[in-house]
Amino acid sequence: MAPRRKKIYEGKAKILYEGTEPGTLVQYFKDDATAFNAQKKAVVEGKGVLNNRLSEFFMQGLTNIGVPNHFIRRINMREQLIRQVEIIPLEVIVRNFAAGSLSKRLGLEEGTQLPRPIVEYSFKNDELGDPMVSEEYIVAFGWATQQDLDDIVSLALRVNDFLSGVLFGVGIKLIDFKIEIGRIWDNDFMRLIVADEISPDSCRLWDLKTGQKLDKDVFRRDLGDLTDAYTEVARRFGLMPANTTSLKPTAIN
Repeated sequence: MAPRRKKIYEGKAKILYEGTEPGTLVQYFKDDATAFNAQKKAVVEGKGVLNNRLSEFFMQGLTNIGVPNHFIRRINMREQLIRQVEIIPLEVIVRNFAAGSLSKRLGLEEGTQLPRPIVEYSFKNDELGDPMVSEEYIVAFGWATQQDLDDIVSLALRVNDFLSGVLFGVGIKLIDFKIEIGRIWDNDFMRLIVADEISPDSCRLWDLKTGQKLDKDVFRRDLGDLTDAYTEVARRFGLMPANTTSLKPTAIN
């Protein structure tokens, strides 16, 4: 019987286990779907498989263009090996079009193109509902330095350029997304790298022609089957058989 792995952390959509090599973790993608700070919950069969595969695809793409991130390799259908990082307690949000909370705050119609990509931050704290914070707060409370923030913005905009391009190429508009940033040390030298995941759980994705939502808003707003939406994104990138209509867990190996 295989020994039980040591669980390091469990979040709403993923579990982190101790890695197989020093300085690594195993990231397991769950089928759990949550919205409105976990007030709405469901288990969506196959979601974890799709997010694992899509996050691998996007992270590998970032690696290929020199954007540092925590991804090492996919282990199986639901797990990937990642570098262990010290997570900065911020969600870094990049917005290209108005949607969600931005539309509510500013009274902008969803889908309105913004004058330029806007980077904003929320403090990672579920109990507080991940409140928005300014750079002034971030520096004052020591979550990151001003130099860190400059580097974070640079990383976030590079991710935005990459994602916008590859998604546009398969007929998908990148409305907004969120990433997390982690610190790693090479001897005494600290670097910031992209961490967590990049998937339809963490992005707003609209079909370029129809405006159909292909992201977690399908679950938030009861717009249809979430697995079908995520499967469509994977299919467009050639990560699923072209004739796939819904996910069969054996479809991805």
